[in-house]
Amino acid sequence: MSGIIVIVAYRPKPGKEKELLKLVRNRVPTLHKEGLVTDREPIIMRARDGTIIEVSEWKSQEAIDAAHKNPNVLAMWNKFFAVCDCVPLKTLAEAEEMFAGFEPVAD
Repeated sequence: MSGIIVIVAYRPKPGKEKELLKLVRNRVPTLHKEGLVTDREPIIMRARDGTIIEVSEWKSQEAIDAAHKNPNVLAMWNKFFAVCDCVPLKTLAEAEEMFAGFEPVAD
């Protein structure tokens, strides 16, 4: 069973960045309690347009599939959908650069 590294870009809805950051910081701990992610620390960063990017590691494809049926995970995702839109990385200006650089988000 090998892990799967994912990169997600969360574009906050107007006035919702602080709420989004709180959710992002709690995402991996919530998934960890459900046994779905590895112990790898997530990396959280900000694009120039304010989009929050998170890099984290699922335990497996099976864990990702299980998340889609887990009521605790579904409840967490509903909170995300209220404060942001998930967008493709290619929509970020930084994705056009050879070495995409982002601002680290402090804990």
